[in-house]
Amino acid sequence: MIDKQHLINRFISYVAIDTESDPNSDTTPSTANQWNLAKILVEELKSIGMDEVTIDDKAYVMATLPSNVTNEVPVIGFVSHFDTSPDFTGANVKPKIIENYNGGDIVLNEKENIILSPSYFDDLLQYKGQTLITTDGTTLLGADDKAGICEIVSAMEYLIQHPEIKHGKIRVCFTPDEEIGRGAHHFDVKKFGAKWAYTMDGSQIGELEYENFNAAKANVTIQGKSVHPGYAKGKMINSQHIATDFINSLPRLEKPEHTEGREGFFHLSSIQGGVDQTVLEYIIRDHDKNIFQARKAMFVKLSEELNSQLQNNLVTVELKDQYFNMREKIEPVMHIVEIAEEAMIAVGVTPIIKPIRGGTDGSQLSFMGLPCPNIFAGGHNFHGRYEYVPVESMQKAVEVIVKIANLTSEKYSS
Repeated sequence: MIDKQHLINRFISYVAIDTESDPNSDTTPSTANQWNLAKILVEELKSIGMDEVTIDDKAYVMATLPSNVTNEVPVIGFVSHFDTSPDFTGANVKPKIIENYNGGDIVLNEKENIILSPSYFDDLLQYKGQTLITTDGTTLLGADDKAGICEIVSAMEYLIQHPEIKHGKIRVCFTPDEEIGRGAHHFDVKKFGAKWAYTMDGSQIGELEYENFNAAKANVTIQGKSVHPGYAKGKMINSQHIATDFINSLPRLEKPEHTEGREGFFHLSSIQGGVDQTVLEYIIRDHDKNIFQARKAMFVKLSEELNSQLQNNLVTVELKDQYFNMREKIEPVMHIVEIAEEAMIAVGVTPIIKPIRGGTDGSQLSFMGLPCPNIFAGGHNFHGRYEYVPVESMQKAVEVIVKIANLTSEKYSS
């Protein structure tokens, strides 16, 4: 159905462009190089025949595929982000194409002995006989979420080239800075004008998600006193020791490496400091809203207990909510999930409905009035050197988009 080589060429053209976002920047987009892909996407959308192609002053790209039916069909949308994670470099990506994968180790970089192995990444074995696109071991790939963009553009192109497939009006949007939690911050829901949408930002083939973590960021600052260690008795306060007490007071097994499914966690993402001051950066996650609130309260209580023991206010906690579980916004409109599930089955994909252990633009958009479940884009091992994507999964994602458009039209026609 979808030309394989055309899809590969389009995807590789996207990942060749460095679009890494920067959490320390206060601009939108957070990095100037995100404009490079955004502007290319504008021209590409025009070239395939999309209408109302726009780019705003924040680099949000929107476009319309007009309806080709006479009856009233709800406007639906598809959304992906073009930035890549700052967790690992996205500069000078050199993708490798593995034809007819044999199920064994893949040498990504012989010189540095970097190997993508199914003995560690057992998901690889699902794709034996398929075409994989990997990194060369020195960068991430960018399938998160350039695979999603590639699939949306390819689906729109296919619908334009096949007017016999009936569909209502479709809106698409490509956003900056999703990887640093800001992808929806300047998203103009009213301008987008869709009744509902889907983010193409999931991982393995079949994923369909309408639940995600409630998320918060916590900065814990511990103020110490630095004194010459030879004369420190009764005077020095080593902030690093207090930081260790804070870390060890949290539940030991409630960390990402010990949790799965709907289990929440505390994740220490960064430690910076010395004797005089130490700053701990945490992310706090839980699917259950009440437990999420309790997790945040634990940080406050722990800081109060330490300050009481120290008889000084040396520990301060700054908490900031990042996004919430979209389930409460999706459940009243579950038919939009059911359409996606039906579309997957129709094109031969087994739906895997599960909660997201993370967040997408869709979680924020759902609370902004645009219900937005998440659909697989096909990639694995995001944010690092072992990232890969099976081309056949991308082809199926394109088919799912096309089928969602067609099913939505059929359901409202009848």
